[in-house]
Amino acid sequence: MSPLVALVVGLLLGGVVVATVIIRFRSMFGEAPDGVVAGPPEAALARRLVDLMDPAIVVVGVDDAVILANPAARALGIVRGTRLLVPDLLALARASRTGGSRRGDIRLPGDLVGAGPRLVGVHAVRLESGTVRPPGPVALVLQDITEARRVEAVRRDFVANVGHELKTPVGALTLLAEAIEGAADDPEAVQRFAGRIAVEADRLARLVRELIDLSRLQGGEPLPELVPVEVDRVLGEAVDRTRTAARAKQLEIVLGGQHGLVVRGVESQLVTAVTNLLANAVAYSTGSSRVAVGARARSGFAEIAVTDSGIGIPRADRHRVFERFYRVDQSRASSTGGTGLGLAIVKHVASNHGGSVAVWSEEGLGSTFTLRIPLAGTGGQPVADPSAVPQEKVEIERS
Repeated sequence: MSPLVALVVGLLLGGVVVATVIIRFRSMFGEAPDGVVAGPPEAALARRLVDLMDPAIVVVGVDDAVILANPAARALGIVRGTRLLVPDLLALARASRTGGSRRGDIRLPGDLVGAGPRLVGVHAVRLESGTVRPPGPVALVLQDITEARRVEAVRRDFVANVGHELKTPVGALTLLAEAIEGAADDPEAVQRFAGRIAVEADRLARLVRELIDLSRLQGGEPLPELVPVEVDRVLGEAVDRTRTAARAKQLEIVLGGQHGLVVRGVESQLVTAVTNLLANAVAYSTGSSRVAVGARARSGFAEIAVTDSGIGIPRADRHRVFERFYRVDQSRASSTGGTGLGLAIVKHVASNHGGSVAVWSEEGLGSTFTLRIPLAGTGGQPVADPSAVPQEKVEIERS
C-alpha cells in the first residue's frame, strides 16, 4: 500500500469521532444535497478532505448501506445511492467488521467502470472509538493497481524472455568453443566453427543492443527534444543500412513516395524504426522480389510504408507481432537472425513520437507496415490544419 493510502487510513482512524458526527447529523437531518455538508466545521472539513483525496473511499454502515463515498469512489461506478454494487467489496467490509483490518485485490467489472476491467487494492478498516460501539462502520480505501500489476507481469515476462533468448547464443558459443578445441588439428573445421562463432557473437551483440534501445524507449531515459527531421534523410539512411542484406538475398529495395516531408522527432530513433521495418521485410521475403518503402502526407501525419512480397502473417498473429520476442514462425528465428525485438522497438518509437504503427498482411501475398509520425509545419511546429497537407498517394510496386 502506498504512503498516500496509509495516510488516508490514518486520517480515517484518527478522525473516527468526526465520522461519527457526520453519521449522527445525517441521521438527524437527512442526506444533504450534493456539495453541501451539514454539521459542525470539523465535520465539514473532514468531508472536504476526504472528497479531495485521489484514492476512492467508501464508508459502509452496519447494515451495509453506504454512509459516505467520495467523488473518486462514485467515479468508479461502485456506488449507487446508498448501495455498494460490488459483492466482493461488501464481503471484505463484513470480514473487516468482525475480524479487524483486511486487505485484498478485487477486480471491478468493466461494465461498472466504463473503461475496461480494473484491479484495485482495497484496505478495509473497522472504525472504532469510544463513541461508537462494535460493530461499527467500515472504511474501504481503494487504489487502482491495474497498471502496476500489468507492469509487474510485463517485467516478469521480460526477464524470463531475456533469459531464454540469451541462453541460445551463449550456449552456441560454448559448444562452438569446445568444438574448436576438439578440432585443433583440422584447420578447415576450425575455420568453419570460427565463422559460426562470429555469427552467434553478432547475434548476441545485436540482442544486447536492442535490449538497451528498448529500455531507453520505454522510459528508462527522457525522450530528447523533438526537432524537425527530413523524412527523405530517414528513408535514405535506413535503405543504406539494409541494402547489403537485401543484395545478399537478391532483393531490390525501391524508394518512392512523396518527397520533402518534415516531421517532428528524433532522427536516430526514426532511422532505427524504419531500418527495423526494412530488415524485417528483407528477412521474410523469398526469391527475387522487391521491398518498397515510401512516404506520403495524410491528415497531419507522415505515413511511411514498407511493403514486401514475402510469406505474410497469419490473421491470428497480426495483433501480436509488435510484442517483445514474439515471432510468427519460431523455426525461422535462427535462419533470419532476428531477436524478436525489432517491431517492439518500432512500436515504442511511434508511441514516443505521438504516432502509431499498423500492419496489413495476407499469407502468401506479403505485408505492409505503416509508421505514422506527426508532420511539422513552418518553423518546425506541428501541422495545425490537416487539410493544408498535400494528399498524395504513395506509389508502391508489388512484384
